[in-house]
Amino acid sequence: MEPNVPEAAAQSGGEGRGACSSAWRFEMASRAHVVIDAAAYFSLMQEAMLRARQRILLIGWDFDTRVRLGPGRRWWNRPSRKRHPARLGPFVVWLANRNRVLQIRVLKWNFGALKFVFRGTMVFDLIRWFFHSSIDFKFDSAHPLGCSHHQKIAVIDDNFAVCGGIDMTTERWDTPDHREHDPRRFKPGLVKPSHRTYGPWHDITMLLEGDVARALGTLGRDRWQRAGGSPLEPCVPQHTSAWPPALKAEFRDVEIGIARTSAGWNGYPEVREVEELFAEHIAGARQFIYAETQYFASRRVAEALAMCLSRPDPPEVILVNALTADGWLAQAAMDIARVRLLHAINDKDPQCRLRVFVPYTGAKPIYVHSKLMIVDDEILRVGSANMNNRSMGLDTEADVFIDARRPANDRPEVRETITALRHRLLAEHCGIEASAVRALLAEHGSMAAMIESRPRTSKRLEPFRLRPLNDTEKAVADSALLDPERSSDLFEPMSRRTGLFRRGGFLLRPR
Repeated sequence: MEPNVPEAAAQSGGEGRGACSSAWRFEMASRAHVVIDAAAYFSLMQEAMLRARQRILLIGWDFDTRVRLGPGRRWWNRPSRKRHPARLGPFVVWLANRNRVLQIRVLKWNFGALKFVFRGTMVFDLIRWFFHSSIDFKFDSAHPLGCSHHQKIAVIDDNFAVCGGIDMTTERWDTPDHREHDPRRFKPGLVKPSHRTYGPWHDITMLLEGDVARALGTLGRDRWQRAGGSPLEPCVPQHTSAWPPALKAEFRDVEIGIARTSAGWNGYPEVREVEELFAEHIAGARQFIYAETQYFASRRVAEALAMCLSRPDPPEVILVNALTADGWLAQAAMDIARVRLLHAINDKDPQCRLRVFVPYTGAKPIYVHSKLMIVDDEILRVGSANMNNRSMGLDTEADVFIDARRPANDRPEVRETITALRHRLLAEHCGIEASAVRALLAEHGSMAAMIESRPRTSKRLEPFRLRPLNDTEKAVADSALLDPERSSDLFEPMSRRTGLFRRGGFLLRPR
């Protein structure tokens, strides 16, 4: 297969306001819907896969066949063609047995493959998958050293797709209530397979129908073939789609942009559309930016924010972030870099328009795994890319976005729907009704003022407190050794690394 060269020039869709030079493609969606948190996503995906006719293509950072998607019989119940299993592993086998022409392809990043041995019944699930002629599961190692396959994409019949931040794996399930002691997160067999406990988890993805799903199918088939899978032909066009029938779409007949990150490898060019799109979206902000991200460690994003905030009339920027990264290595890389960059941005933000908040429920911080950005209620962006260096040029990423400034989307209802989503997220984090947010924003004049006016009840957003860094921490942050932009950066001598970086003529000096 020939390398998949970016098509931004051919697909950019015009010049001027609303034009975008950083997207891979723009395609129409007959329906689109943002799904908040994995409880809803797992259930909706179960419904969608039940409606699959030709192919299910699942691409993820991780999969755990033991997770329960939704209603269904337990594994010990007698097999039934009418009553599907609840767990992902048996459910996939049940689907393949029910529809003998259905192709099921699952692609997972190869890192941590051996840990499947310690996931109990998952080994037996994979053995059943291996011996089924309609199911093919692969570990994807087609990447440079140090790279991660981070995309989370699902495509069904090339006319229904998902793109966002949620993996079908353990310790992801939660509801928008994010109850501090939700027994469903603690009791094995309900939504998780093991006795290990985990805290509240916030995540986001987007369901899509129509031509944009076919485009994501092209992206997915290319990934599959790069990973060593047999070539997959596009699905035959069909009138029905896997869209869950009870789900009322938030958006109809909208144009969706797709942006990617991919490291150069084996003749395939480096793709940095995600990075360029972040810079474009931030630079174009006039009133506000509302963003949720697992990490904040990208120099390019920090620089774009610093330039934006140094303007005479800067927009308000609200960043909802996890209190700390998951795992000691990520903490060493991401947490220190976040503090380093926020100190640097503060020097360029005289009006203190950037505010970082951490969501809490009771005494527990909610882990933010979502990757979302809303700009002026005109741009809505959801994907797998975090605001860290890896997502800009090293890992494989895929983001989708709706830009209401583009001619196909230039309708009041598109902007109103984006506004409603922002209000819903603020309400979720602040523990209030979404219907109250508009009046509270009008009363307080800004998102930050509204957030800080709320009582310190169970659900709340707490300001992130900056701390000073010692010299060792500054050196680690400036080196970006643990969060490189390219695989070659892993081997660059430390003496060449510097705390200064320049993009577009703007200099940001971390202190």
